Amino acid sequence: MLTSLYVRNFAVVEEAEISFGPGLTVVTGETGAGKSLMVDALMLLSGIRADSGMVRAGSERAELLAEFDLADLPEARQWLADEELDDDDACRLRRVIRAEGNSRAWINGRPASLAQLSALTSHMVEIHGQHEHQALLSRQHQLRLLDAFAEADTSIARVRELAGQWRQLRAQIEKLSGGDDREGHIELLRHERDELQRWALAPEALHELETEHRRLANAGRLLEGANGLSDLLDGDSEFAVRRALSRAQAELLRLVEIDERLQPLAALLDNAEIQLDEAIDGISRYASDLDMDPERLETVDQHLVHLHDLGRRHRLPLDELAAKAESLSAELDELEGAGEAVEKLHGDVARCEADYANAAKTLSQARAKAAEHLGREVSALMQELGMSGGRFEVQLQPQASDTPDAQGLERCEFLVSANPGQPPRALRKVASGGELARISLAIEVAALGLDAVGTMVFDEVDTGIGGAVAEVVGQKLRALGEHRQALCVTHLPQVAAQGHAHLKVAKQSDGQATRTGISRLDEKARGDELARMLGGLEITRETLAHARQMLEKAQA
Repeated sequence: MLTSLYVRNFAVVEEAEISFGPGLTVVTGETGAGKSLMVDALMLLSGIRADSGMVRAGSERAELLAEFDLADLPEARQWLADEELDDDDACRLRRVIRAEGNSRAWINGRPASLAQLSALTSHMVEIHGQHEHQALLSRQHQLRLLDAFAEADTSIARVRELAGQWRQLRAQIEKLSGGDDREGHIELLRHERDELQRWALAPEALHELETEHRRLANAGRLLEGANGLSDLLDGDSEFAVRRALSRAQAELLRLVEIDERLQPLAALLDNAEIQLDEAIDGISRYASDLDMDPERLETVDQHLVHLHDLGRRHRLPLDELAAKAESLSAELDELEGAGEAVEKLHGDVARCEADYANAAKTLSQARAKAAEHLGREVSALMQELGMSGGRFEVQLQPQASDTPDAQGLERCEFLVSANPGQPPRALRKVASGGELARISLAIEVAALGLDAVGTMVFDEVDTGIGGAVAEVVGQKLRALGEHRQALCVTHLPQVAAQGHAHLKVAKQSDGQATRTGISRLDEKARGDELARMLGGLEITRETLAHARQMLEKAQA
């Protein structure tokens, strides 16, 4: 459920932070005070597009932050886990809207797209009364609500499981069969395997081949360098290393005759002479053994050309081509011996299709029964909510499909006739926002919050009604609040009296700037607010008594 909402520099609100609890929270205030700003903030946090007009005049940006407790919302927790945005059972949504019109969003402190906000909040919040953001207008949501009303969780899970099994079995058959052109696929695999087996090398052998290629390609330079080193170390030049070392040895021996402490250094020069001789000998052997073989260079070069071509074709590094050859060989063996396995899989598919047909039929029967029951329940509630003669139907629409569908054999459409004599029309085509909100309320009350969404928001659900109907609306909202957290923006005292908690939105002005404040009312303040709603500008003793009586009756 929603636990807190923070807004800063949003429309006429400079800064406000509101805490929410379970049950029904009502929001009241004078016309134009900004009662619906909380609803607007929640819609923006649900991913709708923003514009610069939502930023308080004179501010650079507006900031919105909502926190939710997901302890009772497993679908939301699973979504966060799948997107790697989870943070225990808490969820923090943040959105910043700049005066230029652009905005940014975060989920649990990590950047998120508007699509992600929308997908997540569809599991947490339903906003009723705003036509374009009405959750119940979604046919997918309608089907979920019907299934919840039918209490068909077991049947739905079975249908979804069998549809998944069918797809897996068909994928295995497709893989083993090699597609439509099985023989052509086998021939292609055999050609690619043979080519890889001919040219691909294990990593160690590939390293040796590349080393040999570098040596052969640079044989001339290597020979020239080796000969140059030989001259530098043991050439005819007076600057050759061997000549210089001999002169150094002779000079050091003369100095040793004067001071014996230099004798160890003479030994070091003797060792250096030995090592120099070994180096000269090694370089000489290297130069004489160096292979200047153009034919071998061409062979190695062609091998590497083939390897690079295969690497590009298979989009693999050269050292992974040998493993690819083994993989293709295994796939080829599987395809060539797949006849018996494919035959068995076809039998499994037939059994799966039969099981799916039975499970889907059971689900369809449950849906048909629930559709009739839900239609009667909502139609009856519509009469209580001031839509006398209104009718609600759930239309089941069969889906033509050659493959098992994870959602079953049908979809549903909620149909409504708000007035007697009018044919039922799709709920998403109902024009009146007030009627739409009350119909939504009737559906939610009939389902008693069976859908998994934790917070339901009703904006001006009582538009166009009053008297006894308004009291019924309030009672239904309170009943709904016993099962789900509900937030209702209202201008009717009969509805406001039913709230478990009461928030008041008030506008203040100092002549230069206008600010909107939001406060939580205690019992006395609630009575005063209800009296204002009942009596207008002049609050009499009788009005206050009536308000307190209304509040006591509703809370009892």
